[in-house]
Amino acid sequence: METRWLEDFLVLAETGSFTRSAELRHLTQPAFSRRIKALEQWLGADLIDRTTWPTRLTPAGELLLDKARQLVGELSSTRTLLRGLHAADGTTLTLAVPHTLSFGFVPRWLADERTALGEVSWRLLAHNVHDAVVALVEGNADLLLCYHHPRHPVELSAGRYPGLRLGSETLGPFARAMPDGQSQWQLPGSSAAPLPFLGYGPNAYFRRMTDLILERAPAVCALRQCFETDMAEGLKAMVLEGHGVAFLPHSAVQRELAAGQLCAAGGEQWTLPMEIRVYRDARRELPALDALWQQLAARYPAV
Repeated sequence: METRWLEDFLVLAETGSFTRSAELRHLTQPAFSRRIKALEQWLGADLIDRTTWPTRLTPAGELLLDKARQLVGELSSTRTLLRGLHAADGTTLTLAVPHTLSFGFVPRWLADERTALGEVSWRLLAHNVHDAVVALVEGNADLLLCYHHPRHPVELSAGRYPGLRLGSETLGPFARAMPDGQSQWQLPGSSAAPLPFLGYGPNAYFRRMTDLILERAPAVCALRQCFETDMAEGLKAMVLEGHGVAFLPHSAVQRELAAGQLCAAGGEQWTLPMEIRVYRDARRELPALDALWQQLAARYPAV
């Protein structure tokens, strides 16, 4: 049994809605439903009356409710106490970040901000966007660094999770550069000759960003998907070997563009601007975190 299952159950008991609860827990509804079902299977009892609307708890669910609140509260208090002992010197901060940002942006940002950040040791948690958000929400990270787009925002309570805008990023199409310096392929392709397309997996944040670009595209793309992965670095490696076209963040391909290894496979109309943001939990009391945030807030605009 996982503690997060109990937390899911408490949110569902409060909202009475699987859809709203999934949003609050930063999950898809099917994933949220599977976790509730897993809790029921572990307990050996139905907790939710699925024959009624709105959602109601069964007698077993009502019995569990108070126990779950007490257990989650005690675990949270104990975790806070232990973490306070572990971080008593306040010199190590944990940063949760999507994989792509961990490769390019984070090293440069830490170098550029060395003076402002001071003598802080860092622990980096590289995740997909969803798990990075969960790391902050569940108290496993002091800071969250992530992308933001208004069509697909990271939904965090502004009161509890203040944020700062650190910079910008652009997602766009790239292909291998040919000896003459031209792109191996150019969007949009044609029905007679569809372009080999290297895409993101269905749970990747950049998958939604890519879909948004194609939705707004000036022309219908003729694409033949031949490869899929959740990581931009994996797609970049495939592009460099000439396997197809992929939408990649510009920060991840700067060196390859400068070296003449990659070319843009479409104009500006095939790109999507995003923000890079950092968030913290306002209720997390760490002297090093408070001092760092004060320094950052003086340099970057709030969101």
